[in-house]
Amino acid sequence: MSHETLPLLLLETIRVEDGKVHNLFYHQKRCNQSRQTLFGSKDTLELSPHITAPKKGLFRCRIVYGEKLNSIEYIPYTPKKITSLKIVSSDIEYSHKYANRETLDALLISHPNVHEIIIEQEGFLTDTTIANIAFYDGEQWITPKKPLLLGTMRAKLIEEGLLKTADISKEDLPKFTQVALMNAMIGFKVLNIDIISM
Repeated sequence: MSHETLPLLLLETIRVEDGKVHNLFYHQKRCNQSRQTLFGSKDTLELSPHITAPKKGLFRCRIVYGEKLNSIEYIPYTPKKITSLKIVSSDIEYSHKYANRETLDALLISHPNVHEIIIEQEGFLTDTTIANIAFYDGEQWITPKKPLLLGTMRAKLIEEGLLKTADISKEDLPKFTQVALMNAMIGFKVLNIDIISM
């Protein structure tokens, strides 16, 4: 089967910890928006009735869907260790959380000397391959105005007033004192590392 004939599938990765489902509101909102944009769906695919959270432990609830629910699984979660970041320029497109991550994975694999990359587009920083990113200027945390993907944790923190948005270039990096990654699984994680610029 060629890639052209594969059905377009999307993904929601939800943090499930000791039976508690985290930030479901934001995952549901993104699911609704993606289905409406990509498939013209008028109905709502309700995620909550399909989630049976394990009572103990930390899991990545992986929901694959398109116009209909495709699959749901619970994967024990171990965070990825990140001690190095590199800025890489790419015109990759990942405006929806596609289940097919081949292009993102290939981009990361092509830079084996670092744990993770920050993708630069049109002169501005966007995201890493697994998370949105934010920088601290001594007063507030700022996240790129135009990320690759509108993440659920990013949306929550912006709505709560804990994040501001702005265009950020690699030339701006010296004015920041800290960098943090955020996604559904890691929450908001401050990294104590240097960023390698190309």
